[in-house]
Amino acid sequence: MTRNPIGIVFLLLWSSLSPSAERRFVHSFEKKQLTGDYYSEGADFGDINRDGVMDIVSGPYWYAGPDYVKKYEIYRAVVQDRNRYADNFFSFVYDLNRDGWNDVFVIGFPATAVAWYENPGQAGLEGPWRKHIVFDWVSNESPHFTNLVGDERPELICTRDGFFGYASVNWDQPDQPWTFHAISDDVAPKKFGHGLGVGDIDGDRRLDLIMKDGWFRQPASGDEKWELHSFPFSEPGGAQMYAYDVDGDGDSDVITSLGAHDYGLAWFEQVKEDGRITFKRHLIMGSKPEESRYGVSFSELHAVDLFDVDGDGLKDIVTGKTYWSHHAKTPSWNDGAVVYWFKLVRKTGEIEFVPYQADGDSGVGRQVVVGDVNRDGLPDFVTANMKGTFVLLQRRHEAGEEEWRKAQPRPVSSPD
Repeated sequence: MTRNPIGIVFLLLWSSLSPSAERRFVHSFEKKQLTGDYYSEGADFGDINRDGVMDIVSGPYWYAGPDYVKKYEIYRAVVQDRNRYADNFFSFVYDLNRDGWNDVFVIGFPATAVAWYENPGQAGLEGPWRKHIVFDWVSNESPHFTNLVGDERPELICTRDGFFGYASVNWDQPDQPWTFHAISDDVAPKKFGHGLGVGDIDGDRRLDLIMKDGWFRQPASGDEKWELHSFPFSEPGGAQMYAYDVDGDGDSDVITSLGAHDYGLAWFEQVKEDGRITFKRHLIMGSKPEESRYGVSFSELHAVDLFDVDGDGLKDIVTGKTYWSHHAKTPSWNDGAVVYWFKLVRKTGEIEFVPYQADGDSGVGRQVVVGDVNRDGLPDFVTANMKGTFVLLQRRHEAGEEEWRKAQPRPVSSPD
């Protein structure tokens, strides 16, 4: 019988954290700052040198695990001007040419060309790497590199010149120009735009495209039009959006921040009206402490991930403050660069997202990535922004009743 050791670890962790268990655990995060220089608004991790240890990629560098002290250039490093914006917004680690070595796909400033950097293998890992420009224009500040259309490999989900859509790759020649497939009319912001996601909204087992003003239903045939179902999730748009069954009733709800350069975090409960899908908003965090059940409020939620942080089988929200995202123009721009995870708790007739601060001075950029970086069975957080590049390594220990209770956030208001 084949066993999945990672699955076993998380099953045991879930069992230990279930509400009926007597054992209690306190979660904390050890911060490692890889650099204090501003190179990028995003970072990712993966095994770059094939030594079985995860490395971190951020901006022009890859940082060798497990201590991330040694760094090597992927392309020529130039410290970015904090009074402007970086030329690197997102990094994705993926073996694009299928040679067994992870490459790095980089999305830069909105409405510019994107490229991937070819891992040269052991002899050339100190760089620079060969660059392949493959797509001429990526807009929306929350693009995804993930599976959308149901094949075995990812697509680039973004907007281009006013159209929502995705870029597909010829996997026999991934260094050749990628092909954009528009799924909408000319309704997207031309250059920037906020709020984008992928998920099965209507339960037909096909992934749909979610954006701040609604969702596009993926048709059964690639020749059909993607039908727009309008709904005002967020007027300005937030960050990465997710479809997830928050309340456990069997359908997909939507999770999104409400303003990338403002305040707000919410989940939208899927409901039916006259047989039609619509949504009911539940505010998790607003612009004032009193708008959060736990009195938490911070601005500029420009990056969001969804991941089971504590191993209880439910996905939690990971986000934080994008420090100085529009410089001094945004609300509370100089407040602390916090990182939080919001634990999903299902109670009878009630849903809570309980906030836990992972760090008070690192923040997120346009991308926050969650995963088991050091392979200890606990998810970690990787971020990059104007404060530098960080990895927050999760630690947990079993605690007595009193210690555990002191570590729990206390409600200050009633839920909506």
